Amino acid sequence: MARLSPYQDIPAHGFWRSAVVEQRPETLDHLHKPKFDLSPDTAIMTAGSCFAQHIHRRLTKSGWNVLQVERLPDQIPKSVRQQYGYDQFSARYGNIYTARQLRELIADAFAETPSEPLIWEREGRFFDALRPAVEPDGLKFASDVKRSRQDHLQSVRGLLNQTKVMVFTLGLTEAWLDNATGRALPTAPGTIAGTIETNPATFHNFSYPEILEDLKQTQSILKHQNLDIQILLTVSPVPLVATASGHHVGPASTYSKSVLRAVCGTLQDSDPDFDYFPSYEIITTPVVGGPFFARNLRDPSSEGVDTVFGVFSLAYEGADPPLVQSKAVPEQQKSSEDVQCEEILLETFRK
Repeated sequence: MARLSPYQDIPAHGFWRSAVVEQRPETLDHLHKPKFDLSPDTAIMTAGSCFAQHIHRRLTKSGWNVLQVERLPDQIPKSVRQQYGYDQFSARYGNIYTARQLRELIADAFAETPSEPLIWEREGRFFDALRPAVEPDGLKFASDVKRSRQDHLQSVRGLLNQTKVMVFTLGLTEAWLDNATGRALPTAPGTIAGTIETNPATFHNFSYPEILEDLKQTQSILKHQNLDIQILLTVSPVPLVATASGHHVGPASTYSKSVLRAVCGTLQDSDPDFDYFPSYEIITTPVVGGPFFARNLRDPSSEGVDTVFGVFSLAYEGADPPLVQSKAVPEQQKSSEDVQCEEILLETFRK
């Protein structure tokens, strides 16, 4: 029989109906096909935005070899350790929302003379502006911040020297850049400490080329240190809590995640040192029965996190596929919903 269409030989996981609507178990085997070896014994470093904390906790709890430096004794309550930035990621760097933050952190860790720390003040207490949340009450003296920063960078350097695979979760394109140094900040001055007047910073929405270059430069720094670290990228499914772009937070969030996802796709397809794991799609789309959001419509639900790790285990450990329930609706109901969506869009356009 003659081949009539290039789609006629596509396997089941390539069609929306068989892979998503019907959700055949075998299609989950193709949701993530790893590019490089990663097993529970691999030395893993975690970093990134808040969703990276879920990855860190779940991998650690499941017995994976997740590296952890800058520790406090286990006798200290877990809630206290996490309040001060411990046991959230592989080091006490707090949330790293952007690729620029990661690049600058790793450059500092290996610099012969690291850049001077950015110090913010609040009510007579002092904070490291590049990780202000790890000391919720600040430190007594600015010199304490400098010493803490030096210790932190030394720990990060030791961590990187042990790492085989870095799992990095990209969270945002939006950032604030310190006016004096150009450094990317995890939060705007005044949110945790400092003020926009005393610590002026400029809003910047990183573009696709900038993010792509930052991640490539990060890998170049590692190569220059003779470190063979592969990077598994994910995109946080958590929407923006706020936007400084001037746009509605909904489209602004979609733009941010779309740019990040596009960068990941490019690196996954073109660079052997980068791969992408689809936690964003698992949480935010119906690809495995979602979306999986908590009642605040921002945080991933526990069911969603379970499903993410189920797919992760399927890809890397050969575990059984996670149990998912199809949320497909009858054809007649879908048709009426399509009409309703068109009416909503038309009404919105008229406004």
